[in-house]
Parts: sequence; C-alpha cells; structure tokens
Amino acid sequence: MKNVAAFLLISIFLLMACSNGTTETTSDKENYKKATETLLEKEKKNPMSFLKVYSHDKHNLLGQTVIKGNVDNSAKVCSYKDVQLELAFFSKTGTLLEKDLETVYEIIAPGKSVDFKTKYFAPKGTDSIAVKILGAKVSQ
Repeated sequence: MKNVAAFLLISIFLLMACSNGTTETTSDKENYKKATETLLEKEKKNPMSFLKVYSHDKHNLLGQTVIKGNVDNSAKVCSYKDVQLELAFFSKTGTLLEKDLETVYEIIAPGKSVDFKTKYFAPKGTDSIAVKILGAKVSQ
C-alpha cells in the first residue's frame, strides 16, 4: 500500500512538472509573437527611422554628375521598397540651387542595403550634393 501511495505521489509531481513546462513554452511563444508583431507595426509606421542613405558624387567625361550610394535598412522584421530620395544641389556659399527626386525601385530586406547610381547635369555652380530619404513603401 505504501508503494502504491508513493508511486501515485511521484506520478502526480511528474505530471504537474510536465504541464507547467508546456504552459511556459506556450506563454513564451505567445510573448515572442506579440513582441514581433509590435516591432513589425512600429517598423511599418515609421520607415524613416530604419532607413539611412550614404552617397558620394563625381563628374564623368560628359560633364554629368554621377551620384552613387546605398540605402541601408536597419529594421529587424520589415522590408521596404520604392525608396524616394531627394537630391539637393548647393553652391559654395550653401545656397540651394536645385532639388530633384529619385526613386530606388528595389526591395530592401531587413538588415540589408541596396546600391543606387544616378546621373544628372547639375546646375552651374554646384559645389555639393545632399541626399536624403523622403519615404518608402512597406514590402509585403
């Protein structure tokens, strides 16, 4: 009789231990899913916080200004596409001479970057060019 009682007692403890582990695992999965969904929503609402542009320019033999650069996506979950860039041409004194728009028609996966290249006949007197991101679409 004592053996049966001891066996039942040990069985109950083992069953309780197994069920608690399953509950915690399910809870951990749910918490992870909620955190991922929250992060995804944050990244969808504000692509500008996760996209950065780096560029440099030079002149080619035809007198065009060649602008090369890349757009980096620092998001953890969200991919972006059709990144809109604004190119601003400045004189030596810092006067804005002209603004142009350029779009990078590629999908940028989380943690990745995409290169771009464009050519312009810059306005006379251009000394420097600033490139900034105006917006992007969320890739599904």
